[in-house]
Amino acid sequence: MNGNSAPARTADAPEASAGATGSASAARSADSWEDLVTTALLGTDRRPPADGGAGREAPVAVLDAAAVETVRRRAGLRPARAAGRPEPAAEDPRPALPAAATRRLTMLLADRPGTGGGRRGTSPDLMELLPQWLAAANARGFAAPPETLPALLDAARGRTDLRPAVLAFAGPRALWLARLNPDWRFALRAAPGGGTTLPDPDDASAADEMQRRWQEGLFAERVALLAAIRARRPAAARELLTSTWATERAEDRLMFLDSLRTGLSADDEPFLEQSLDDRSRNVRATAAELLSALPDSALAARMAVRAGACVAIDHTRDSPTIAVEAPLECDTRMERDGVVAKPPSGRGERSWWLGQLVEAAPLGTWSKRLGGRTPQEIVALPVADDWQSELHAAWCRAAVRQRNPEWARALLGAPSAPEAGGPGAVSLAERAKLLGELDSRERAQWVAGFIATHGLSEAFQLLGVCAVPWAAPLGRAVVDALDIARDAGSYPWSFSGVMGLAERCLDPAEASRLDGLLAVPDEKEDASPGAGGYWAEAFQRLVTTLRLRAAMADELGVPPEAGSPRVR
Repeated sequence: MNGNSAPARTADAPEASAGATGSASAARSADSWEDLVTTALLGTDRRPPADGGAGREAPVAVLDAAAVETVRRRAGLRPARAAGRPEPAAEDPRPALPAAATRRLTMLLADRPGTGGGRRGTSPDLMELLPQWLAAANARGFAAPPETLPALLDAARGRTDLRPAVLAFAGPRALWLARLNPDWRFALRAAPGGGTTLPDPDDASAADEMQRRWQEGLFAERVALLAAIRARRPAAARELLTSTWATERAEDRLMFLDSLRTGLSADDEPFLEQSLDDRSRNVRATAAELLSALPDSALAARMAVRAGACVAIDHTRDSPTIAVEAPLECDTRMERDGVVAKPPSGRGERSWWLGQLVEAAPLGTWSKRLGGRTPQEIVALPVADDWQSELHAAWCRAAVRQRNPEWARALLGAPSAPEAGGPGAVSLAERAKLLGELDSRERAQWVAGFIATHGLSEAFQLLGVCAVPWAAPLGRAVVDALDIARDAGSYPWSFSGVMGLAERCLDPAEASRLDGLLAVPDEKEDASPGAGGYWAEAFQRLVTTLRLRAAMADELGVPPEAGSPRVR
């Protein structure tokens, strides 16, 4: 060793402490990483790498150093005081998922969301089948395999529509994991009381714990707690809400008040009537809406008197006709009962006030007011002075708010009725809402009749409210309409939304009926270019998806006649 070299370390030289070494190493790591970032930003021509490499080799040296440093940063761990072991996750007593279904779930979770309408190819969109698979698994009462929980939570994190089904399927172990990973904290917010056991409102010893959670929890946790208690004991939830109502913020009061929709009854009327004097306009409007859904409430009676004064039968004409005289003013008592005085832009004041009064009046008012007629007879009456659209639109909103199938059926009319624009029962948006008030079988029959008359171009919104799997008449109507569109040489991409719905909603038993549609049809001269190939691919994907859904149901032990779990 030459004289200029550094002195060699002797055997008895003191060693640096582990803590000092770790701190120095961390500091060097930070400096080294910052140097690499600066070199990469400026370029190796302006700032050569510190550890060697020049000319054409310099960029390679920077990348090599960055790769080494990245591994060191990911793998390195500073010494720290050991934390206590977390408590074990609660046991999940539900039966284990069958092995075939577990493999299927893993495959569904590994898929990526589709790119939307117009996709090509014959492979099923697996991610779109995950909600249906979860519904079936939950209906059978299976527990999620532990190894799938991270992927399930990641899927629910990215898609809020999956969260209720995922959390029900994942069970208590998912909540245990959510407490250890900030990315999954949504699971704690979505679970009543932050994922802990909900106190029994009947247990006096648990009252203090429930009050503590209510007063100290985060807003989302309080909303979930109130909703969970309301579902079990409506009166207990209302009492919990009234205990802190005066000190809540306006936006919080609005969300809490909305939870009373569940289990709404006449017992809630005194509290809601009091809320009509709330400082917040939105709270007052929500309280009035809830009270109007109670046909025997004092507010409903007041609205019935006001609305009845505006609508009557005119017997002076050749045939009985509904005459409308909209209110001349909106007084303070009307505003207290939820009538908004200022109309939207482009809307007349009097028609705006009339619509709100009719919407809030009990539907039973009109049979007495209009000569004992049935809803069908009332809707069939002519309305003078172009008030029909406004009046029928208000009745539509009332039928949905008051959950009245008889009025919904009358306002829907026959599915073969010609389509027209404007508000009222003939608009597709109103029809879709009214259909929701009918039972699933009647709903499917009505939509099938609509498709048979009008085709699929206007049916997408209506199909979305039908129970899954579609009833046989509705499924046949959709398939027949798609076949007609294909034979007519229609532009195929305009039906991609309906085709996607059919993949998820058509009864898998219908797959055998589609075999004749898999061949590429001869294209007509006026057909869209490439339409035949698209239609063939789309029908092949539909058949493949239906058979996959049948296999999914079989793996979960769902009886063939049951199909997929029906949803409203």
